[in-house]
Amino acid sequence: MKIKTIKPLEDRVLIKVLDEKQEKTASGIYLPDNANVEKPTLGEVVAVGDSKEMGVKVGDVVMFAKFSGTEIKVNDQDHVVLQASDILAKVDLAK
Repeated sequence: MKIKTIKPLEDRVLIKVLDEKQEKTASGIYLPDNANVEKPTLGEVVAVGDSKEMGVKVGDVVMFAKFSGTEIKVNDQDHVVLQASDILAKVDLAK
């Protein structure tokens, strides 16, 4: 079944996972994504629940733990639904 739209409940947040670049060692070897299992992940907040004390809003870029929340696909893009307390930080990306 394909998910078209989703609205998080209470203190949950829907985050679109941002593509991460492959890392390369000094010798030129590319590391697979699973080589950095504890690396935090970046994403953009797409929707927030109806809790009054969220701390994030739609459009914020946030950092969250790699294995937190529930991974889903919405419109063929990777997303994660997690509790607001699982968000580690807001991030300003360099342009």
